[in-house]
Amino acid sequence: MAAKGLDSGQASNQLMEKMRVNVRSLNEECGIFGVWGRSDAAQLTYYGLHALQHRGQEGAGIVSNQDGHLWQERGLGLLSDVFRNPARIEPLSGHSAIGHVRYATAGSHGIENIQPMMANFQDMQMALAHNGNLTNASSLRQELEDTGAIFQSSSDSEILLHLIRHSKATRFVDQLKEALNRVRGGFAYLLLTPYGMFAALDPHAFRPFVVGQMPDGQYVVTSETAALDVVGAKFLRDVQPGELISIDDTGMTIDHYTTQTTLNIDAMEYIYFARPDSTIYGVNVHQARKRMGAALAKEQPVPHADIIVGVPNSSLSAAAGFAQATGLPNEMGLIKNQYIARTFIEPTQDKRERAVRMKLSAVKEVICGKNVVLVDDSIVRGTTSMYIVRMLKEAGAKSVHVRIASPVFKLPSFYGIDMQTTKELLGAQHTIPEMREKIEADSLGFLSVDALVKAIDLPYDGAGTGLTTAYFDGHYPSPVYDYESSLSELIKSGQVDFEPEPTTTYHPRQVATLRQQAIADDGTIHFDTKTNQGVEI
Repeated sequence: MAAKGLDSGQASNQLMEKMRVNVRSLNEECGIFGVWGRSDAAQLTYYGLHALQHRGQEGAGIVSNQDGHLWQERGLGLLSDVFRNPARIEPLSGHSAIGHVRYATAGSHGIENIQPMMANFQDMQMALAHNGNLTNASSLRQELEDTGAIFQSSSDSEILLHLIRHSKATRFVDQLKEALNRVRGGFAYLLLTPYGMFAALDPHAFRPFVVGQMPDGQYVVTSETAALDVVGAKFLRDVQPGELISIDDTGMTIDHYTTQTTLNIDAMEYIYFARPDSTIYGVNVHQARKRMGAALAKEQPVPHADIIVGVPNSSLSAAAGFAQATGLPNEMGLIKNQYIARTFIEPTQDKRERAVRMKLSAVKEVICGKNVVLVDDSIVRGTTSMYIVRMLKEAGAKSVHVRIASPVFKLPSFYGIDMQTTKELLGAQHTIPEMREKIEADSLGFLSVDALVKAIDLPYDGAGTGLTTAYFDGHYPSPVYDYESSLSELIKSGQVDFEPEPTTTYHPRQVATLRQQAIADDGTIHFDTKTNQGVEI
């Protein structure tokens, strides 16, 4: 039966969303990629997005710029599904393109929310791709609708397009700066216009965002360095908080829409989201996870353990670190089916468990008779952990000791992770002994926040740690605006607090190239298309 006020398709989407809550893990809503000045821009964007598929599997899209006219293709499903027919990417000719793979944190799951979003104004076209989540989206949307704005989607990403158009500034770049100073929360934006590509990062740098350069000089901007490697681009620099980067036929110009910035990289990028071959602010993700595993072995030892088994794929690096620190064998006790199709799972215990068994299988010959240390990156709802523990015991494990290479995930995320209430968090509802009992493990241990920060080892010497660890310790690095009322009880009990928005300027010690950049009279930095970081190519 359709819900009141919804058609049958919308009601079905909402029902599916409620059902899949029980089997999904953490999700980060998207990855973005853009290139300017390449005749194969759309094809290059496809390859870049393929390297970012782990960041979003619900939809994908590409917008290209052909002689000043923007063309869009998008659809639901994996990137390879959306562009399975070559006829869908062939029309995307032109010398520049931006692309997006999506997992929804705000908005429904319909085609209208798949990005890049397109706007056809009277005097220009514009396309936008967004990674993150705005914390004042509801307030801004209400304000815009009260002034006559008509939204085509339920995504918070569309808000920036309306803010740009409502600006009274004359130049587009000034309209964009004004709009960027209105939005709050986590955002990495890519915008494509007939005459340029623009990249902007929020004042806290919650999400990773990097600039690279192709061998023949064209600039690429994307979510992770792994995407640069796939397309053959050289890493140049991390986009810095508060920066607005403009790329056109003359080159790349680095400007700021605000200088009131700080550094609060989301620690979950290192723990779970980013690819292990990516580097974020000078820290390789695989090496950081190995250090987390080694620290976990020291803080949460398992006497009489026989083997270490990591949960594929994001926990394998931490398992390697745990094994190396203890001298125990790091065994492939769990195998992941890399080719399983995405299926609809009904909300029954039997079918939820079967979904895990379709994805993972235990190697009995490795597990049988062993005291197993099972290393995982996080526990969110605990459902998957319970099924894996059961699987290992059915394979003959003498005991299963679960070790988590991150602290207890007990508080909501508002900066781009699909976890905005405490109701779904096992760590928010139960003590560690209760969690151990629910997942049916013989013991359970987590990494401390201090050890996590030390393991990531961010080369940062400013105020704080340079990381966002609010989900573990309750210290949010900024106000959460529209979401604050949902935390009222936690605020009263002192479990959460908020830093004010920054009033000073963050200076990155680790980005050595910034020290070599000449600042122009107007406060910008410019690289032309014939140089690579100022060196002739």
